[in-house]
Amino acid sequence: MFAMLTEISIFGHGLAAALFAALTIWQFQRNTDRNNTQRTLVVALALTSFWALSVAVEGAFSPISNFTESLRNMGWLLFMFVLLRNGEGRDEPTAVKAIYVALALVLVSQIVVDSLIPVFVGSPRLVSMAAYTALVLRMLFAVGALVLVHNLYSISARETRWGLRLPMASLAAIWTYDLNLFTITYLTQQFSVELTAMRGPAMACIAPILALASIRNTEWTIKLSRSVAFRSLSLVAIGGYLLMMVIIAAALQIIGGDYARLAQISFLFGTSVAALVLLPSGKFRAWFKVKMAKNFFQHRYDYRAEWIRFTDTIGRPGSNSAPFHERVVKAIADITDSPAGILLMPDDSGRLTLQSRWNWQTIHVPARACTSRTVPFFEETGHIIEFDALRADEVEEIDPGAIPEWMTNDPQTWAAVPLVHFDRLAGIVLLARPRVNRTLDWEDLDMLRVVGRQVASYLSEARSQESLSEAQRFEEFNRRMAFIMHDIKNLVSQLSLLARNAKRHADNPEFQTDMIATLQDSADKMNGLLERLSQHNKAKPEEPKPVKVAALLQSIIEKKRLLHAIESTQIEDLTAMADPARVDQILGHLIQNAIDASPEGQPIILNARRRDLSVAIEVLDRGQGMSSEFIRSQLFKPFASSKDGGFGIGAFEARSLAIAMGGRLEVESKEGSGSRFTLILPLASKLSDDELADERAA
Repeated sequence: MFAMLTEISIFGHGLAAALFAALTIWQFQRNTDRNNTQRTLVVALALTSFWALSVAVEGAFSPISNFTESLRNMGWLLFMFVLLRNGEGRDEPTAVKAIYVALALVLVSQIVVDSLIPVFVGSPRLVSMAAYTALVLRMLFAVGALVLVHNLYSISARETRWGLRLPMASLAAIWTYDLNLFTITYLTQQFSVELTAMRGPAMACIAPILALASIRNTEWTIKLSRSVAFRSLSLVAIGGYLLMMVIIAAALQIIGGDYARLAQISFLFGTSVAALVLLPSGKFRAWFKVKMAKNFFQHRYDYRAEWIRFTDTIGRPGSNSAPFHERVVKAIADITDSPAGILLMPDDSGRLTLQSRWNWQTIHVPARACTSRTVPFFEETGHIIEFDALRADEVEEIDPGAIPEWMTNDPQTWAAVPLVHFDRLAGIVLLARPRVNRTLDWEDLDMLRVVGRQVASYLSEARSQESLSEAQRFEEFNRRMAFIMHDIKNLVSQLSLLARNAKRHADNPEFQTDMIATLQDSADKMNGLLERLSQHNKAKPEEPKPVKVAALLQSIIEKKRLLHAIESTQIEDLTAMADPARVDQILGHLIQNAIDASPEGQPIILNARRRDLSVAIEVLDRGQGMSSEFIRSQLFKPFASSKDGGFGIGAFEARSLAIAMGGRLEVESKEGSGSRFTLILPLASKLSDDELADERAA
């Protein structure tokens, strides 16, 4: 029997040494640019291989095996510490640092005590004391290491736990096996040869799991949660585990014989397999969370942590984040560990329709997702519906006609959370059945009710923002339409004048040529107005540039002379900084206003002269004029006009365009004597080479 166990030990530890050596080489070669965590992982794997080889060659109780075991533990302890230090998002607590330092001192003390055992070989009492101390130190290290494994996993962010589960479960299995072995040795006062022999095969089984963990987490970087603090729950769990070990060991002592050894091995393998299988299981963790909250804590929820998680989920911006309504469902579902959910929201007619899904593609939602009594019921009561109780007819105050049949017929529907904002239903979130089925208690209901109100305010705010944005788009459209309608009125006035003059001069070839040019110019302006009206028109006005004022004014006079007589007494050859299109638009407004105000046959005066460092373009008419009060309080305000049928837009737009080019618009008027509008533009101080050549040629 002993010989067979020796062979198993040698073969098992040799296999573990080979597997960890291969894993070390693979991990070393796959990453050329290694970070600190990857380097310490390679060291920990190499030390584990060295330890397994030492046990296979020298035996489990040799000094070199004890020494390499301490080095192996030191390597994995350093790996966890570097992994923690390099984690993003959180500084480790002082208590955790203290445990790492304490365990490092335990390992150093363990090495010292192990080295004293050969020295005390002549004194059985000292040897016994040293062996007992070394055993206690090993038990202490195993307990502390399991505490740190639990802490590192619990403080990691949810999105990085997937890559952390397997390595932490593997380390938990290693130190759980050690804790079992050392605890049984301590209680029975003798090493278990069977458990020691099976240590090698157990380590060989862990090597492939660590290989899979390396594939999952190639960079070995984690993110740490800001909302999780270090807790002593792992110490309580391990203390309870040790108490259970004492009871089981005492029972095994009573049984005695070969059955005791078989029971020890079975118990050891059972706990190791449980650590590997149950710890990564989401369903087991959900079940464990429910049991712990129900039996050990006064409150189920850590409200601060839940609120931080809720706000982070709702308010997470960015192109890579889920849509807002999907985040709403997830934020509520995370509270109860529900794996899926949907959001129903009222449409324009007030009926509930499907707005968003989260992880729940199987549920069928009809087009009419509610009855006529659904919305009034939830607005009046605000009840959170638990469908299992509803199906069992255990709820009396709920109107059955208010709950659609498709909700109760689907066995996965677990709860309905109404989102009520100031007695108005903003939506309903349907939650799928959680991993561990349970009933909602008072704390669940209070939590969901508060969160539902908060989500309802978010939804109402989002809808208000949409309405505001829509109103702003309408306002912008109306504003654009007002300017365009004014420009259309000017074009209609011009075409009316052109048609009236055509009756008298239609036979004149020169007039016909000018009329065709004027009609073409009017058509071009109308097309431009249509482009400005389009919501897809993103064109921006040109930046001011040097413009020849005389040429621009002469072009305008040529365009307008068929409509009304325009004279000029002084147009200086100046260059202004302006946008020609906007200057043409400004003067178009001013000239049209002058035409409307002038009696037939009375010409309009158009002049341009230098004024200090500016160019002053004047438009004079001999019309009715305006009072000083009208000029001061109404002229440059939109929709205020002194003309019958006027829009009151021209002067307002003309001044706005002038200001946009760095100029201004001045007005002088007297009732019965006409008006003078003066466009002031900056004088160009720098001209291009072509413009300088033109200046010299002139």
